[in-house]
Amino acid sequence: MRQTVEVTNAWGAAIGYSRAVRVGNFIVVSGTSASGPDGALHPGDAEAQTREVLARIGAALEELGAALGDVVETRVFLKRMEDWQAVGRAHGAVFGDIRPATTLLQAGALIAEDLLVEIAATAVVE
Repeated sequence: MRQTVEVTNAWGAAIGYSRAVRVGNFIVVSGTSASGPDGALHPGDAEAQTREVLARIGAALEELGAALGDVVETRVFLKRMEDWQAVGRAHGAVFGDIRPATTLLQAGALIAEDLLVEIAATAVVE
């Protein structure tokens, strides 16, 4: 059975994607940013944007019967590599004991100019 979490912004309908998809015990969470109705939340603050992103990922996982503790992989995309330590602090605060496999890379431009970080995740529910 396939379960999805809807994207509640204009990009979801325009691009045609879900925030997260669960099939069996496998969950994939789409790239998630700290976008708000009027642009990025916490403009210029990569650490605060990361905390917002991880909270959104956690909420999507909860809707599908999982939790951040079920995450086995994250993929972190940065606008600027110099933000890696700020992003890493927020990521480490959430995943320090979980220690998922993680890829962190500079993507350059994200979908909106004021977004500094986007994170995608994969979870497995035991």
